[in-house]
Amino acid sequence: MLCDQCHERDAVLNLTQIVENAVTQLHLCEKCAAERGIETTVSMPKHPLGEFLQAVQQQALQIPGDAARCSYCGTSLRDFRASGRLGCAHCYGAFEQSLRDLLRRVHGSAQHVGRAYEVPNPELLERDTSLGALRAQLQKAIDNEEFETAARLRDEIRTLELTVR
Repeated sequence: MLCDQCHERDAVLNLTQIVENAVTQLHLCEKCAAERGIETTVSMPKHPLGEFLQAVQQQALQIPGDAARCSYCGTSLRDFRASGRLGCAHCYGAFEQSLRDLLRRVHGSAQHVGRAYEVPNPELLERDTSLGALRAQLQKAIDNEEFETAARLRDEIRTLELTVR
């Protein structure tokens, strides 16, 4: 399709204007669009994360240790950088220094300083599992209109809830 203004070059821009409910379409080439003040080049917005990832990628290409491989699964550091996944648990030891550097760049530190994981109380886990099963049975009894069973289950649930508090 040729440009509607100069009729010489191929149109690369379709301009739709709506003025007082009247729709007009113009097909313009880059030069004619530029004369009207319409920018035709698409520029990507600058984003700090994009710049950071590009710098990390450039640095990865320059690291001589990329040839290092895990002796257990054979994953290389280059494979890890490409996929973002390690091959096995032994890779953490094989690539320890590179992983420390990566953590330092991403998180600001290679040492964990957040909250520690606390193992849940097994009694509470068992109680929550029992409560979930009882609630499911209660709902089933209500759906089947077995109200005596539903009342018994309701009482069991209340007893269980009160014993742990």
